[in-house]
Amino acid sequence: MRLLLLGCTGFVGRELVPFLLNLGHQLTLVSRRSRTYAEAPDPRLTHLCCDPADPASWAQPALLEALAAADGVVNLAGEPIADQRWTPSHRQRLLDSRLVTTRQLVGAMAALANPPKVLVNGSAVGYYGTSLDACFTEASPPGDDFLARLCTGWEAATQVAPEACRVVVLRIGIVIGPDGGALAKMLPVFRFGFGGPVGSGQQWMSWIQRHDLCRLIATALEDSAYAGPYNAVAPEPVRMATFASSLGRVLGRPSLLPVPGPLLQLLLGDGAKVVLEGQQVKPERLLAQGFHFQYPDLSAALAAATSPGRH
Repeated sequence: MRLLLLGCTGFVGRELVPFLLNLGHQLTLVSRRSRTYAEAPDPRLTHLCCDPADPASWAQPALLEALAAADGVVNLAGEPIADQRWTPSHRQRLLDSRLVTTRQLVGAMAALANPPKVLVNGSAVGYYGTSLDACFTEASPPGDDFLARLCTGWEAATQVAPEACRVVVLRIGIVIGPDGGALAKMLPVFRFGFGGPVGSGQQWMSWIQRHDLCRLIATALEDSAYAGPYNAVAPEPVRMATFASSLGRVLGRPSLLPVPGPLLQLLLGDGAKVVLEGQQVKPERLLAQGFHFQYPDLSAALAAATSPGRH
């Protein structure tokens, strides 16, 4: 397939791009930077330097031509959620980087005589809000906090895609990989023996190994049976205390020193909600459709992410 990729130059994209190339796809990678990979040029990979949240970018012939030629689109564009305090300006960047980008994308698709056949669009398990007790499936209603409203608007923006385009929405959980996301921030502390659960330790962590997420994206692109929202999480969510003890066990390090919630709130403000609060999410639709997780078990997922061969 000829694919147009947005928001695929960071943590997920570092594995997704070579994975899709190895499957034989031709890729056009849209990024605000001119080039993001140090590997030798690949004739199947084209880079376009533009900001997909900027309406002016969609007037550029190169981007419109790449969209018109694409069989499918992957849109994971969005500012990182928990990297800094949620000031009013940062909240706006979180919204614009997702909602404006998606609206511009589907608007450009709607103007095409032959739009791409499939759009795989990102969302997050934050769609459901947070809870210590509830268990959420794709049939559960959205929450009402900031992240839930962000995800609801993000998903709604995909619904005006052309009727001929199959839309798949992935509500992604905590992605496990060694070079980014929550795990990358935890590894140095745990390797020095100072690791432990964050906050109460009772909050749920719904997670997915990065390789399984890449496999899921590829499956959603290729299999016409996939449509609508899916919880992109492994079958067994865990509480933070279990996650911390599993990581300590994999690394052969203690995991007894908790990180106080107030300290994290001081550093991240409202952004600490992503770590201090959580949700128990099950991939009901993926299991019903027979998606096979290579890493359904947390210990195996952490071992794969932290082994020397994965660095």
